[in-house]
Amino acid sequence: MLSPAKMKFRKQFKGKIKGIASKGYSLNFGSYGLKATEPARVTAAQIEAARRTITRCMKRVGKVWIRVYPDVPVSQKPAEVRMGSGKGSVEYWACRVYPGTIMFEMDGVDESIAREALTLAAAKLPIQTKIVMRSA
Repeated sequence: MLSPAKMKFRKQFKGKIKGIASKGYSLNFGSYGLKATEPARVTAAQIEAARRTITRCMKRVGKVWIRVYPDVPVSQKPAEVRMGSGKGSVEYWACRVYPGTIMFEMDGVDESIAREALTLAAAKLPIQTKIVMRSA
């Protein structure tokens, strides 16, 4: 699964996801893409599940680009632990996704396969998405 190799600080504040995407909102590599329409934190496991679904549906023909990267450490304290004694350890990595962010792009397959693959991948993600295409 995706995770940063090195971070300056091990733990981060939770933060808010306000506003819309100021970068990564247009198709740059492929002809078809999956665009987020609401803000959320998407985990590395969810990104990997969506990627696997896309490549399996495409039967490894064409190319897939992952445009999001999980760089936010999410900490969690164990179950049934008393209050206090500091912040919990890092459990998983997540990515802050803003509305309008292109999450996946693909090319080299026809439109029907691309739509099916992106629809199946959207089911693996915790947010509402829409399929976008490059206008000819």
